[in-house]
Amino acid sequence: MSTTGATADPLAALGALPGVAESVESVRKAVDRVYGHRIMRRRSNEITSEAALRGARGSGALSGADWALEEVRRRTDFSGDDEARTVGAALRLTAEAGQLLSIWRQSPLRVLARLHLVAAADKADQVGRPRQEGEPVDEPLIELPLPGAAEAHGRLEGLAELIIAGGSAPALVTAAVVHGELLALRPFASHNGLVARAAERIVLIGSGLDPKSVCPAEVGHAELGRAAYLAALDGYVSGTPEGMAAWIAHCGRAVELGARESTAVCEALQRGAA
Repeated sequence: MSTTGATADPLAALGALPGVAESVESVRKAVDRVYGHRIMRRRSNEITSEAALRGARGSGALSGADWALEEVRRRTDFSGDDEARTVGAALRLTAEAGQLLSIWRQSPLRVLARLHLVAAADKADQVGRPRQEGEPVDEPLIELPLPGAAEAHGRLEGLAELIIAGGSAPALVTAAVVHGELLALRPFASHNGLVARAAERIVLIGSGLDPKSVCPAEVGHAELGRAAYLAALDGYVSGTPEGMAAWIAHCGRAVELGARESTAVCEALQRGAA
């Protein structure tokens, strides 16, 4: 991760980049609109469940398994081809994320290892640990230069230290950095995209920005499209202030679109109850 300079709180420094405060405020307003909906007061568990399903569908789409929502909803067997296994992994990660909130701030590396174990349970010799030097990475949709294992381990440790230390950075900034850093490093031998998006979800929930997990950023990332996702990631990897700000803004827009999706679900439920 690159920042605009050495500070005691580099994540907070990113929050001061031009345009980031506006993204943070826009996200907060979008989230508040969902939480203020009258349906959320009575049926929030249903909204959370639907957001989880739609978020998993979106994350799977970004990893090459672009299934219709109803196909994800009706399918019970995800052990078939690569796409089915990808969707199954996304669903498992979405369910697991909520169980790891209490551990994240104390041991983010343990949480990331657990997420990878859940996602890639079929690859027993490589699951739940960062890749070693010389091990290939199966992440065909991300074509960025791959850092060596030693660099990836070092940067992962640095990211964990920032999370444990806490700080004053807005939740959106922290979530975007966690997401971007995991995509840039690809620390595991597989399923890095799915793990990165699950980690972003954990930060957004655990920070208190979206405590009921009803604003699935994965929906927004998928709606914005893979090309825009990868272009914004290029900005993050560049380490420039403009590139970092563009990535944070992209993640913010994804959260807003996730919030809009759940608002539409609230409206549909309200019409059905009328």
